[in-house]
Amino acid sequence: MTKFIVCGCNGKMGRMLTQCIAGRDDCEIVAGFDINTASNSGYPVFASPVNCSVAADVIVDFSRPESLPAVLDYAVEHRIPAVICTTGLSDGDKLLMQKAAEIVPIFFSANMSIGVSLLAELARKAAAVLGNDFDVEILEKHHNQKVDAPSGTALMLADAVAEGLDYTPQYVFERHSTREKRSKHEIGISAIRGGTIVGEHDVMFCGRDEVITLSHHAASKELFAVGAINAALFLIGKPAALYNMRDFVSAV
Repeated sequence: MTKFIVCGCNGKMGRMLTQCIAGRDDCEIVAGFDINTASNSGYPVFASPVNCSVAADVIVDFSRPESLPAVLDYAVEHRIPAVICTTGLSDGDKLLMQKAAEIVPIFFSANMSIGVSLLAELARKAAAVLGNDFDVEILEKHHNQKVDAPSGTALMLADAVAEGLDYTPQYVFERHSTREKRSKHEIGISAIRGGTIVGEHDVMFCGRDEVITLSHHAASKELFAVGAINAALFLIGKPAALYNMRDFVSAV
């Protein structure tokens, strides 16, 4: 039985993760971290990792970027693998993960969906074939409560496209401030926020008289929770390193 600690356990994704784990017989949640310390799911909830003394096998973080340092400190101190699912991380946050990954296994992905990981692989391959002759635009859509834009997934997809190109592209996030035609060596990234859209991402390769669109539409948050659980189980027993969805997909 794999024992989980969930950071952000009383948030939307934390509650979804709790629900998904409750339906399994190979893992359980033994503690949670959240600023809301209400315990409604049968496990203790601590306002801060420093207050927790419950033994666990892995931490899954679905909280906010400001919680990351404390989560990583706890993982390193207790030698517990950590799955980081938080988006909107800064370069400094990513450096903290890299340092922690020298001591314990850390899994990070801007999107925990296997489908999105496959989309990134397809975008990388498409860029290698089409990149010199096609303009690349990425459109992402999310619900009106999402605070970061563009999404971490959109940036992940842009990075995947960039890996397939034979030049270093410029990421362009807005066009209203300049009046000039599009450069060939750029990737446009646009964000839409509205309603209850769970998450939609389109990678468009726009050429002369044709457009090829690679898409992923998420119908519920459950797929992200399931992905996080699978990532956590994948991480158990791994040596210290920084892992991502490409590593998981390759192992599968």
